[in-house]
Order: sequence, then C-alpha cells, then structure tokens
Amino acid sequence: MAHSQRIPVVAGVLLAAGGGRRLGGRPKALLEHRGRPLVEHAVRALRNGGCGPVHVVLGAAAEEVRTLADLSACEVALNPSWEEGMGSSLRAGLDSLAGSHTDAALVLLVDQPGIGAEAVARVRSAFRSRATLAAAAYDGERGHPVLFGADHWADISAGAIGDQGARAYLRAHRDAITLVECSDVAQAHDIDTVEDLTHLE
Repeated sequence: MAHSQRIPVVAGVLLAAGGGRRLGGRPKALLEHRGRPLVEHAVRALRNGGCGPVHVVLGAAAEEVRTLADLSACEVALNPSWEEGMGSSLRAGLDSLAGSHTDAALVLLVDQPGIGAEAVARVRSAFRSRATLAAAAYDGERGHPVLFGADHWADISAGAIGDQGARAYLRAHRDAITLVECSDVAQAHDIDTVEDLTHLE
C-alpha cells in the first residue's frame, strides 16, 4: 500500500520587482488596474487559481509597494539585485521556497493583467510530480504562467542570469514541457511601454 497521499503544495511565485524603466520609472507593481495596484490583481489570480502559499518578489520601490498594496497574506522576498533583470528575481523567488515542503512553483509576472485565475488553475492542474515542467500556451506559443517542479529549481536558478529568467532552461527542456492552451481564457500582453498602458482599466 502506498503511504497516504499528501496534497501537493504548488506555491505561487509572483515576480514584481521591475522598475518600469520604459514607463518613466514607475514600478510595475503599483500601476493601477481597476482601482487597485497591479500586484494585488496578480496575487489574487495566483490564490484563486489554487496556488498557496504565495511568494511575492519585490525590488524597485519595495517599501512603497508594501505600504500601498495589500500583501498581508503573502510571503515577501526582496531582490536587492532587481536591476540585473528578471533572472535575479526568479532566483530570489525560488530561494524563498528553499527548505519548504513545496512541490512546485507556479511563476507569474506582475505586468500581465490579462492572465487571471483561470489560466493559473489550468497550468496548476498540469502538475504531476516534482519533475513536472508546464507552461501556458497562447495559440501554441509558450508563455506565462510557468510551473516548475521542485526537481528543476537548482538548475533553473543556476542559469537565471540577466533578463533571461528560465528561458534557456525551458528551451533546453522543450520536449519535457506540458503546454496548456490558455488563449481562450487569458491574454498574454505585457505592460512594458507607455503604449501598453491601454491594457489597464
């Protein structure tokens, strides 16, 4: 008989450290969407999509974000090297899970307000084991959120440099990734430039 199955722990990891350089230096976490900071929408998407605990990686204007956004039920990880790019934030997020009984990390970016709980739940449901790699797909193209089983964290962190994040790792393991089509429930646009602000309400 197998020992009693515990429910797998899939943590949400929200990368929210960016300084919004092309947005005139406004931290992306604090951009307003439907009357609240963007970071709160992303936290809700992770939580309502079945992830827990939720770890939020802050960098630019971290104290301001903590003051203005309700992150009370989240674990906050600070990335002092946020200016190096997304790779350092991904490392900080995965490091914050070290030593916990977490089976997988589901990584979401703060600047994609078109991705909500439905897409998170779909990708989360692709979890099978600590060896799982899964990602949302939009018309067949890989996007976010991405789910990393715990077996992959050390190698992903080792390769997360500059703005690359896990891109090179995912490319090298393309055949192992479960793609989960989400284009019917989510939009994968980023808020990178002033023109992109039209995606906010």
